[in-house]
Amino acid sequence: MLDLTYEMPKPKTIAGAKHDWELVIGMEVHAQVSSNAKLFSGASTQFGAEPNSNVAFVDAAMPGMLPVINEYCVEQAVRTGLGLKAEINLKSAFDRKNYFYPDLPQGYQISQLYQPIVGEGEVLVEMGDGTARMVRIERIHMEQDAGKSIHDMDPHMSFVDLNRTGVCLMEIVSRPDIRGPEEAAAYIAKIRQIMRYLGTCDGNMQNGNLRADVNVSICLPGAYEKYQETQDFSHLGTRCEIKNMNSMRFIQQAIEVEARRQIAIVEGGGEIDQETRLYDPDKGETRSMRSKEEAHDYRYFPDPDLLPLEIEQAWVDDIAAKLPELPDEKKARFISAFGLSDYDASVLTADVESAAYFEDVANGRNGKLAANWVINELFGRLKKEDHDITESPVSPAQLGGIIDLISSDAISGKIAKDLFEIVYTEGGDPAKIVEDRGMKQVTDTGAIEAALDEIIAANLAQVEKAKVNPKLAGWFVGQVMKATGGKANPKAVNELVSQKLGS
Repeated sequence: MLDLTYEMPKPKTIAGAKHDWELVIGMEVHAQVSSNAKLFSGASTQFGAEPNSNVAFVDAAMPGMLPVINEYCVEQAVRTGLGLKAEINLKSAFDRKNYFYPDLPQGYQISQLYQPIVGEGEVLVEMGDGTARMVRIERIHMEQDAGKSIHDMDPHMSFVDLNRTGVCLMEIVSRPDIRGPEEAAAYIAKIRQIMRYLGTCDGNMQNGNLRADVNVSICLPGAYEKYQETQDFSHLGTRCEIKNMNSMRFIQQAIEVEARRQIAIVEGGGEIDQETRLYDPDKGETRSMRSKEEAHDYRYFPDPDLLPLEIEQAWVDDIAAKLPELPDEKKARFISAFGLSDYDASVLTADVESAAYFEDVANGRNGKLAANWVINELFGRLKKEDHDITESPVSPAQLGGIIDLISSDAISGKIAKDLFEIVYTEGGDPAKIVEDRGMKQVTDTGAIEAALDEIIAANLAQVEKAKVNPKLAGWFVGQVMKATGGKANPKAVNELVSQKLGS
């Protein structure tokens, strides 16, 4: 259920020449299953292998070769469905989707049209501004990926690489519940996050392991609400599909561009043709690829080489019992257990590696202090150097050691930042570094008071000014810190300055 503490975001409105228009967006996310072997063959799924080196006879459509289903791919699809709170269909079936393309040797794709492995689910998409929308999942089905046509290696010929042919894809089909470009990107990010937590897809968009087809239509204000009441698609405008998007930034741009194109056509008295389009980021436009096919265009029929897939509820229950803690649950726990803000918890649970790192640092320590150091110091430094948490030169134990030294007043916050720099660049045990390099803060009030008395005696005119204007007391704090090489306990310094100056 939707967390009612969140406010529903307003739909994206685009002003046309005659009307204001709202966007309606549905998405088909193609996620490559994390598996060592393909869906119907034992060929490797390794990325970056030599062209046509990961191809079994069945992938190449050699005569007499029959598909044999990979049980692990089925398990991964079920795991994904459970992670999206979806219905798992104990009986599903494969169909042939017939079309010719050079990188699909069979002349058909094995997919699931009529009986998918996963039914209806939902995903909570948070916008980062206190608003959220529950996006409904219509279905998830398994299918083979096609190969890759390469057009830039020769001026007169195209080449075909069949390494991806037969790789298992999960197609995650949403309802048209997304109402703007930012929501679309947030939806993709949330789906990606969940699958990475589950280990069912690595979410690498650059390698094509996660890509999306985006269906965009426009409607007048109020029409979407009528659709919600009746589930009658006639209240919505004709949709166009933007194909093979593998960048969240380009997805947002393409939706905006396509919406404005549709508005211009409708307000000019024209009609939108239902079609598949491609987005050209260089020209900032979408262009027609082909008319949008319907199921009958592909002449679907049950695959005669594959029996219906029947799975047992006990097997599904066993998979469910072994699911890891998912992002929404982990975020709620971090807020509750460590007293974090909603924003900090969102940052720390953005990916499973960051969450695990933080939890190692925070356990048994001040959660807010740990979050501050992980987010601001560590994440900030890693981002600056274009690294992720898996490449951090500072281990959780080392960062925890720095926090322990702060909490015990062995070092000040300023010294801690210097210590962090040493650990980040040189490594080592924080406590030993502090001991060996004499970095412990001065907590002896007698020594601090002696340093302050010398500064006061040498700056009597400044003392009189500070008594009139207490804000000038900070100057004395700075001078004491300077005199002690930054090692004096700041709290003790402030207290003594306040006593001496009567402020």
